Amino acid sequence: MAQPDLDLMTRAQRSSWIRLRTLILLRWVAIFGQLTAITVAQRLYGLQLEVGLCYLAIGVSVIGNLIAIFVFPENKRLSEVENLMMVMFDLLQLAVLLFLTGGLNNPFALLMLGPVTISAAVLTARSAIMTGGTAIVLVTILSEYHFPLRTDQGLILRIPDIFVFGQWAALVIAIVFIGAYSRRVTSEMDSMSDALSATQMALAREQKLTDLGGVVAAAAHELGTPLATIKLTSAELIEELRDTPELREDAELIRDQADRCRDILRDMGRAGKDDLHLRQAPLMALITEAAEPHSHRGKHIHYTHNPEAGDEIDQPSILRKPEIIHGLRNLIQNAVDFATANVWIEANWTDTIISLRIMDDGPGYPPQMLGRIGDPFVTRRRSLSEKQARPAYDGMGLGLFIAKTLLERAGAELNFENGSDPYTPPQRARQARLGAIVEVVWARRNIEATASELGPNQRFSL
Repeated sequence: MAQPDLDLMTRAQRSSWIRLRTLILLRWVAIFGQLTAITVAQRLYGLQLEVGLCYLAIGVSVIGNLIAIFVFPENKRLSEVENLMMVMFDLLQLAVLLFLTGGLNNPFALLMLGPVTISAAVLTARSAIMTGGTAIVLVTILSEYHFPLRTDQGLILRIPDIFVFGQWAALVIAIVFIGAYSRRVTSEMDSMSDALSATQMALAREQKLTDLGGVVAAAAHELGTPLATIKLTSAELIEELRDTPELREDAELIRDQADRCRDILRDMGRAGKDDLHLRQAPLMALITEAAEPHSHRGKHIHYTHNPEAGDEIDQPSILRKPEIIHGLRNLIQNAVDFATANVWIEANWTDTIISLRIMDDGPGYPPQMLGRIGDPFVTRRRSLSEKQARPAYDGMGLGLFIAKTLLERAGAELNFENGSDPYTPPQRARQARLGAIVEVVWARRNIEATASELGPNQRFSL
C-alpha cells in the first residue's frame, strides 16, 4: 500500500474515533463564552450590539446541541463527513457572530483558528483544505463587510485600515501555518503510533512462536517415555499373540501408531530438545536462525567472524530474545531484497562488546535518505527501472523502523551507512562490499546468556 493511500485510510479511520459527545461539550463551552462576551460588552462597556441577531446565532448552536443530545446516543462516533459538517457549522456560526460584532475589528476574530486546527488534526487532507479555504474566504469577507461596533454615545470603534489589513494577513498566515503545522505533527504522531503497533504485533508474534517451540519441545520430551512404554508393550503382545491373528493385528496397529506419534513429535520438537536450548544459542547459530527464511531467495549469504575474536568454541552464548531475532531478520531481509548477488554477515566480539555488520553488494541507501533511516513510513519516488525490478515494493521503511526499535529495545546501537558512493559503477560494486552497511553493537553484558539468568528446567504438573 502506497504512503498516500495509507495516510488517507488512517485519517478516515481516526476521524471516526471522535465521539459526538466530545464536540457537544466543546460547543457548550463556546456557547457559554459567546454569551459571556456579548453580555460583558453590552453591560460593562456599553457597546450597542445587534443583540437579537447575536442571540439568534447562539440559539442556533444551542438548538443544534439539544437535537444532537436527544436524537443520537451518547457513544455515537462521527464519520468523516459528519465531523466536517460539525466543524464547518462552528466556523460559520463564529463568522456570523463576528459579522454582527465588528468583523476583524473584534479581537475575538482570532478564534477562527480553532475549527481550522481541529480539522487539520483529525480530518483528511481534503477536508482540512476545505475548512482552511472556507476560513480564509470568511476572514476576507469580514475584513470588508460587517456591522460596526458602536458605543452608547454613537461613536464607531474601528482600528485603522492598515491594522485591519495586518489583522487579515496575520489570520490568513496563521490559518495556513497552524493548519499545516498541526497536520504535520499529528501525521508524525499517527505514523509513529501505527509503526509502534506493528512493532508490538511483530514482537508478540515472535514471542508466541518461541513459547510454542518451548511447549512442543517439552511435550516431545515428556511424551517420549510413555510412547516408548507403549511400543515395548505392543511388541511383547505381538510376540505372545502369534496364534491369534486378529489380536496380533490390533497390537501391530498400536505399535505403528506409537511410531507415528514419535515421528510427529520429532518433527515438531526436534527430538525433544529441552527449553534451555530455546532460551539461548551461540552467536553464529542465532544469526543463522535469523537469516534462515531468506537463505533460499537466490542470494548468497556469507557468514564470517573476526579471526581475532577467537575460535567458534569461544563464541558468546546469546539470549534468544524474540526482539533480537526478529530485528536481525528484518535487517537481513532488507539486505537480501536489494543485494545484487551477495550478502555478508560479519560478527565480532570482545570481552565488552558484541557487534554485527550486515553488508550487501547492492546500490546502497539513497544519500538523501540516510539521515531518515529508522523513521516509520519513509518513502521516495522510484525510477522506472526500480519499479520494473521490484513492482510490488513500496519502500515505506516500516521494516527498518521495526528492526531498529526492537534491537534498541534489546540494548543495541545501530548505524546505517554506505560502503561507497551510491553512483559507483555496478561492475565494480559486485566485486566488493560496497552496498548498504548496517552495524549493530551491544554491550556484551546486555545480551550474553549466563547460568544464573537461565536456571534449571522446571517440571510443571496439572
